[in-house]
Amino acid sequence: MAQDPVPPVPARRSPITLGISFKMYFGYAQTLEWCRQIAQRLNTHPAVVDGRVSLFVLPSFPAIAPVLEIFADTPVEVGGQNLYQSPNGAYTGEVSGAMLAEMGCRYVEVGHAERQRLFGEDSEIIAAKTQVALGHGLVPVLCVGEAQRGEPEQAIADCRAQIDSALGRATPTQRAQPLVIAYEPHWAIGAAQPASLPHIAAVCQGLREHLNSHPAASVIYGGSAGPDLLTRLAGQVDGLFLGRFAHDPAAFEAIVDEAAALASSH
Repeated sequence: MAQDPVPPVPARRSPITLGISFKMYFGYAQTLEWCRQIAQRLNTHPAVVDGRVSLFVLPSFPAIAPVLEIFADTPVEVGGQNLYQSPNGAYTGEVSGAMLAEMGCRYVEVGHAERQRLFGEDSEIIAAKTQVALGHGLVPVLCVGEAQRGEPEQAIADCRAQIDSALGRATPTQRAQPLVIAYEPHWAIGAAQPASLPHIAAVCQGLREHLNSHPAASVIYGGSAGPDLLTRLAGQVDGLFLGRFAHDPAAFEAIVDEAAALASSH
């Protein structure tokens, strides 16, 4: 049966954003070796240097300092996979947004489905973390996604509600700051069949329209993101939030090249 066509291509926002979170897959030495290879491969990449393709890397907390050093003279930005929902205090084992910002981090991931499922993070915690991140000048990589498989219209409504809830504590000034929405349907995580291209395109476009009043916001897709996905989505997303496929530096570079080609065609 033929798949439904992808909706018409809207004007694409710039730049194309590509990010990767290592979760807890990489060890310390492996993290640094991957980052060194990426720094060598992409430090002079024209589309990265001129800003048409924006890159960020989210390593585990113990590796953030050396990763910042590796990427210090490159356009690649670094961030944390999490932060605590209070600015500071007696919270043993937690990491503050203030410390991430002081170190030189630019991004921080907030509200991933795994944090919700494994650690009980609810909408109140996600809103508090988003506010703390924005309050320290960090760009939240706000993860959203619908729990149940259904029509794109319902997914859009669910994800719009999640975005509005996450920004509920933000001040008007904070709402104008850069924000990355990472869309991944929760029902597709670990599933045998990923979300269809028309579903991804429709939902991401619906979220982009919802964020029209936030010119510094972008919508990237994070589910089973791999080669040719950007091209097959025909500009319906502002980038990708990559996972295990990009653990190979050469694979990450290939997607950067794909993004550069798309950026050059617009």
